[in-house]
Amino acid sequence: MRRHNVADTARLVAPFPAGLRMSSSSSPRRGAVLALLVTILVWAYSWVVMKQVLAHAGPFNFAALRYLLGAAVLFAALLISRQSLRPPPLLPTILIGLCQTAAFQGLEQWALLDGGAGHVALLAYTMPFWAVLLAWLLLGERPSRRHWLGLALAALGLLCIIEPWHGMGSVVSTTLAIAGGVAWAAGTVLSKRLFRQHTFSVLSLTAWQMLAGGVALAVVALAVPQRPIDWNWAFIGALAYSVVMASSLAWWLWSIVLQRLPTTVASLCSLGVPIVSVLLAWLILHEQPSMMEIVGIALVLLGLVAVSGVGARRRA
Repeated sequence: MRRHNVADTARLVAPFPAGLRMSSSSSPRRGAVLALLVTILVWAYSWVVMKQVLAHAGPFNFAALRYLLGAAVLFAALLISRQSLRPPPLLPTILIGLCQTAAFQGLEQWALLDGGAGHVALLAYTMPFWAVLLAWLLLGERPSRRHWLGLALAALGLLCIIEPWHGMGSVVSTTLAIAGGVAWAAGTVLSKRLFRQHTFSVLSLTAWQMLAGGVALAVVALAVPQRPIDWNWAFIGALAYSVVMASSLAWWLWSIVLQRLPTTVASLCSLGVPIVSVLLAWLILHEQPSMMEIVGIALVLLGLVAVSGVGARRRA
């Protein structure tokens, strides 16, 4: 059996489990690069949408609707592609859904109540750092010097972004955003462990874990008092974008990226999303980042590059 190490977990820094393998496709690389750019824009803009929709619905109501409908779209894709509807091992899949969909999306949507879209997105996309640490604890994948360097840069970057010397700002929003990143990392590591032990379709796992997470979010939405949903065109448009574009179309485009581009190039997608989110939040929501936040963003990016091992793979 092949020995797995922490570099394998670093390949799972993408927004969806990296169980898809690259195939020897003869399709033009230009199309894959275009798919990569569209994916970055779709996912980046989704953070702005997630912030704007809070004017029309509570955070858990929106998250539950988004992922229950998103799961329905993925199950329809399974039927259309004539794949089996049989779930992967159920208990691990439910646990992944609770971490990767319910906890991650619920906490991030909650964080957006008081936090800016760009700020929250950036903290959420620190997921790769937590994935490295959790893989060490749960999978025995010991971090290398490169990973420790990345973690140190990330910690320094987070310190610059949070700016505790200015009173922490919205400490609740910051804590929720980081906790969401940790939950996403836990789901990523659990997915990797499940892929080691069993063989199944990535689409199947994504659909079933999304359903489990969506049901959990629905329970929370029913239990927690929130503002009622304003069923207006703004809310319907935001929900449609989140379900069709961010959860379905972007997933399909990401699969094209993984199939046609090197893993190193594909992994850079997760670096682009939070940065474009910050820029879009600046342009659309007028959330202008401070100079210290810009320094923090640069440090986090350097840390992500170190964790993903881009330079090391090129030299190899």
